[in-house]
Amino acid sequence: MVALGPAQAQREGGAHIAIACGALGIELELCRDAAQEWAAQTGNTVEIVNTPNSSSDRFQLYVQLLSSQSADIDVLQIDVVWAGMLQSHLADLEEPLGDRVDAMFPALGANNRVNGKLVAVPWYIDAGVLYYRKDLLDKYGYAPPKTWDDLTRIATAIQKAERAEGNGRLWGYVFQAKAYEGLTCNALEWVASHGGGSFLGLDRAFTADNPQARTALNRAAGWIGTIAPRGVLNYDEEASRGVFQTGNAVFMRNWPYAWALAQGAESPVRGKVGVVALPKGPDGKSAAALGGWHLAVSRYSRHREEAIDLVRYLTRAEEQKRRAIVGAYNPTLTALYDDREVIAANPFFATLYPAFENAVARPARPAGARYNQVSDAIWRASYDVLQGDSKAGPALTRLEDEIARIAYRARWSEQAE
Repeated sequence: MVALGPAQAQREGGAHIAIACGALGIELELCRDAAQEWAAQTGNTVEIVNTPNSSSDRFQLYVQLLSSQSADIDVLQIDVVWAGMLQSHLADLEEPLGDRVDAMFPALGANNRVNGKLVAVPWYIDAGVLYYRKDLLDKYGYAPPKTWDDLTRIATAIQKAERAEGNGRLWGYVFQAKAYEGLTCNALEWVASHGGGSFLGLDRAFTADNPQARTALNRAAGWIGTIAPRGVLNYDEEASRGVFQTGNAVFMRNWPYAWALAQGAESPVRGKVGVVALPKGPDGKSAAALGGWHLAVSRYSRHREEAIDLVRYLTRAEEQKRRAIVGAYNPTLTALYDDREVIAANPFFATLYPAFENAVARPARPAGARYNQVSDAIWRASYDVLQGDSKAGPALTRLEDEIARIAYRARWSEQAE
C-alpha cells in the first residue's frame, strides 16, 4: 500500500481514505494521480490498495473483506457484474450522485440500482473490440474482417505469408482463453454473434443448447494451434496485448484500454493499429460483451462522506475526459462522445457508441447472487472445448446440467445478499 497526498496538506482531522483501483495497463497510474489531486485539494490523505489483476481473484478479496465488515477499504472499483452480488455491503449513493448517473448510458444506471438504492457510480464502460495490424492488411490487400470466416481466412493467409518471409513468431489471432471471467466474455461474444443466445436468458432458462452455440465454440477451438498459439489458453488481457503490441499477432480481441498503449511512444506497433467491431456471425450479428468498472463506497467506511466525495471527483466529466484522452478509457457520460478532443485522441470512440448501447450483457441479471458460479461453469465448459478435452455438444450439455444444479441449490429465488 502506498500513501498519497503531501503530509503538509493534510488538515487537522482530515480523513484517510483507502481506495482499491485496478492495475491493468496504465489504470493504476491514472487512479493514483487523480486521487492525489483530490487529496491535495481537500487536505485528506489517500491510500491505494493493491488488488489482483484477475477479476475473479479481486472479487474474492472483496467478499472476504466485506463479509467481515472490514473498514480497510473505503472505495472499491467493482466490475459491472458485481453490483447485485455486493449490494448489501455498499452505501446508497442515490442522493449525492444519482443525478450524475442519470447523465450516463441508461443501461449502466439500471445495472447499478439494486433493490431501490444506487450501489455504484459507473467510471468507464467497456465492450470487446477487434484490433488489427493496418500495415499487414494493407500489405496483402485485405480489408478488416466483417465475419468470423473473414478473420479466420485473413489470419491464416497473413500468418502463412509472413512466416514464409522469416517472421516465424507471428500468429494470426490472440484473445483471452485463460480459464477465468475473460473467457466467459469471449465465449459470450462467439455464441451470441452466431445467434446462440447468452447462455442464460432473463427467464433463467439455458439458451445455448443449439447448433449455433456448438458451431461457435467448435470454431474457436479450431483456432488453437492454427492461427492462435496454444499458449493463448493461458492468456488474459495483458498477455494478449503483450503478444500483439510486440508485433507478433495480426488480430487481437481486447477491451478499448489497449488502444492508448498500442499507440504509445515506445510501442513497436505505434501507428500500425486499427480498431473495428468484433466480427459478425453467419446471421450478420456482431456481439460485444458489455464490460466496465464502477466505483462503490463500503458501508463499513469510517469516513463515508469523504469517500463519496472522492467518487464524485473521480467520476466527474473533467476526469473522465482526461482518462479518455490519456488512457483510452471509454467515458460513461454520454456527452463526452461529442467532445472533439476525446474523439481526436480516440477516433474509434465514435464507432463504439452504438456498441455500448447494444452490447450483450453477461447473464448477471438472471443469475443474481449466483452469477460467479454460473460464470465459472461457462468458462470451464468453454475451456474444455478450446483445450480439446471435449467437443462443444457434450460440453454444453454438461454446462446445462451444472447450471440446473446451481439453480436447484439457489432455488433462483434468492436476491443478492
